[in-house]
Amino acid sequence: MLYELLKSGFGKDRDFNCAEKVLYGANEAYQLGLTPDALKLAAGFGGGMAIEGACGALTASIMVLGRLFVKNTAHESTRIKDLTKELLESYRAAMGDINCAPLKAKYRTEEIQCRDIILKAAQILDEIVERERKAS
Repeated sequence: MLYELLKSGFGKDRDFNCAEKVLYGANEAYQLGLTPDALKLAAGFGGGMAIEGACGALTASIMVLGRLFVKNTAHESTRIKDLTKELLESYRAAMGDINCAPLKAKYRTEEIQCRDIILKAAQILDEIVERERKAS
């Protein structure tokens, strides 16, 4: 799904930041039906919200979970909170952190940019989405 789409180079010609790459890719991979204007919401989340805080690939992944698994509001159930926690804990276990600065220091190079950081987020998101869709 998303992992394969991004691995094949999706968005490379568009100069997306990490959050945009995940949200635009997920819109295609999961058929989210987000409009071009809605997709712009990810723009400010790249580079850890421009201060190397929470990784943009993860914040966009959380946006995707909300789009897919929240009917009206987050407080209608604990589902989005549980899925977000799972995403972040799984990512931290695999990559060592969830924040942009340490992830870039460990994984980013000029050649591949943040590809591996983004692909790991996509892989974990795919696993959660696939499982949750089967359960629904």
